[in-house]
Amino acid sequence: MIIPELAGAAARELDGLRTACADVIGRLLATGPDTILVLGPGAGTVRHGESDHGSLRPYGLDRVVSLGAAGTPVGPADLPLSLLVGAWLLHRAGARGRRGGQSIAPDASVDECRRIGGDLTEEPDDRVALLVMGDGSACRGERSPGYDDPAAEPYDDAVAAALAGADATALLGLDPELSARLRVTGRTAWQALAAAVARTGVPWQGDLSYYAAPYGVSYFVANWTPVRSDRVPG
Repeated sequence: MIIPELAGAAARELDGLRTACADVIGRLLATGPDTILVLGPGAGTVRHGESDHGSLRPYGLDRVVSLGAAGTPVGPADLPLSLLVGAWLLHRAGARGRRGGQSIAPDASVDECRRIGGDLTEEPDDRVALLVMGDGSACRGERSPGYDDPAAEPYDDAVAAALAGADATALLGLDPELSARLRVTGRTAWQALAAAVARTGVPWQGDLSYYAAPYGVSYFVANWTPVRSDRVPG
């Protein structure tokens, strides 16, 4: 949905989502991070490097996208879709500098997500920005991919409130079983983000610029920044 060439007839309808994405990427790049880490769900829990890449061909667009800014793709095209879309957003914005990625298995426990998030910023002198990818529920109505579930809207509303308030505790409290039932792909990435933010030891503030459920799938766009200006937003 975010990539216009793949959205088909829905391309114009989702311009608001794409505008919000472009704005938040611009805000992230304006902080001048040393490294950008793209974080999102994948088939397994894998750390990715700049030469890792993926193809949009299975989704209808014959294009290879590398995670890094300029590196030549090496090895199989196995970048998961979440990181592939994140890399596409960065390329579209003209991002430069070091890149990395972290995919997280959909069944990762909360404790695993805590560990992954805590390890994301291992170098204290490296200013790291996190680009976190992941959808909310896919059960918002009878035409949604997961059909209608009355628990979906309250779940998504709680996620929206947590993202708007930079509430790491609320994200860490998301139930893995309910998240799986509602076909939420973002749960593990959000919980890793929450753990990374908690590790900084400083208060954060959130700004939620988009929350809607087009075609029965919930999308959120938010920006988190530390209250003190000596760290980079996630």
